[in-house]
Amino acid sequence: MFGTILVKELKAVLLTPRFPATFAVCSILIVLSTFIGIREYRTAEARYAEGLELAAQTLRTQSTWMSLSTTAYRKPDPMQVFVPGVAGDVGRLSPIDGTEDVKLDNSAYADDPIFALFRSIDVAFIVQVVLSLFAILFTYDAVNGEREGGTLQLTFAGPVPRGTFIMAKLAGAWIALAVPLVVPMLLGLLLVAAYGVPLGAEGWVRCALFLLSSLLYFTFFIALGVFISALTRRPAASFLAALAAWVLLVLIVPRLAVMVAGAARPVPGVAEKEGWIDAFAKDRWDRQLKALASRWEVRQGAMEGMTAAEREAYQQAKQQEWANEDDAGRQDVHKDIDAYRVRVNEEQANRIAAQQQLAFALARLSPASSYQLASMGLAGTGVEMKASNEEAMRAYRRAFLEYTAMKQKETGTQGGFRITVDSQTGFHFSAPRERGTLDVGDVPVFVPPAGHPGRVASSVLIDTGLVAALTLLSCAGAFVAFMRYDVR
Repeated sequence: MFGTILVKELKAVLLTPRFPATFAVCSILIVLSTFIGIREYRTAEARYAEGLELAAQTLRTQSTWMSLSTTAYRKPDPMQVFVPGVAGDVGRLSPIDGTEDVKLDNSAYADDPIFALFRSIDVAFIVQVVLSLFAILFTYDAVNGEREGGTLQLTFAGPVPRGTFIMAKLAGAWIALAVPLVVPMLLGLLLVAAYGVPLGAEGWVRCALFLLSSLLYFTFFIALGVFISALTRRPAASFLAALAAWVLLVLIVPRLAVMVAGAARPVPGVAEKEGWIDAFAKDRWDRQLKALASRWEVRQGAMEGMTAAEREAYQQAKQQEWANEDDAGRQDVHKDIDAYRVRVNEEQANRIAAQQQLAFALARLSPASSYQLASMGLAGTGVEMKASNEEAMRAYRRAFLEYTAMKQKETGTQGGFRITVDSQTGFHFSAPRERGTLDVGDVPVFVPPAGHPGRVASSVLIDTGLVAALTLLSCAGAFVAFMRYDVR
């Protein structure tokens, strides 16, 4: 009985104009978006390689350990071909030196703002928006359409179990929609393999999990459409109700969740945070200059009554001691500013984490949000990508600064410049001599952050579990609603 109803349902779906139209649209969009994703990944990969070479050339041309600086680059992930996530919004690089904190700059959308305006169409977007809408169009009249056409009463003229009928309806719609997703996805994967995108074994596993989560996601909307169809008597009413539910779940709830979280747990902006750091740095340098002036007065007082020759001899004897003392004060200022910057960054990171946690909790009321978060988690292109890269870059910055400080100590150069003031000779400015290019063969190299399989797996499992739970709830609702449905 189940097989007979399933075959009948498949024929009814496959022979309608909706199926070839859906298959054509999904095939064109998925294959085209995969091809565009491959090109964008290749461009990002080329920029990454060029950036590494430019950073290496810059290191080889620098001549003082004090001013040594470099640039760390974020490595693109091959999975962004299917799920770009926030890869275009997050910066590609950050300067690494002793004066600036780590900050990712130069994002892809900053270079090409038109793409930030209209965004690109990727596979995850097609599944989340286009395929879910097709699921509604396929199922909004699954039950009441047959009742209106008179075939439902004819079907139940025999001993047909209602549970078998509704399950066959769900299975038929699912198979009909799985084909327009699976076939183009397989073509897209063949395209990825043909262009030599380095997915690796882990990448292919992630692609398989992404496909399974996509199948689970549109299953929810199939069940939702059948459920609404079993609640209403007329197809027009079920279409309006299903469309309103789709708009609410796919378009409104995710954005509303972000707005509510932003209002409930506000986070200081980047400009405000940088203003705090700049104000602290200015105050700290002002105190350092006052301390320098006080030390200069003490040093000048010690030379009172000396002849010019005695003064010069005394200054020569004390020059290294004074230089070490001044340099120690300068290093203390940098340490204090860095420590304050770390505290401010940690406080802002905690506020951002609290805001994101609330936003995600509210957004997960929609299966569209849960699917998007699961997809970005599998692809490694979620919001945590920025934090993980900046965390790795800050660790690299600490290692880089420790390396330059060690090299300064080994070579006996303090770097920077020195200003001395004498009541007789006036101002004197001195800077270290250039010593030619440096041997930077053992400079620490930035290693891109590795993924956290346990953390990613738990996040993906939670989001996928929520979609599965909502899907089961919709299936149960469709079953219960049809058990009470008047087939006349």
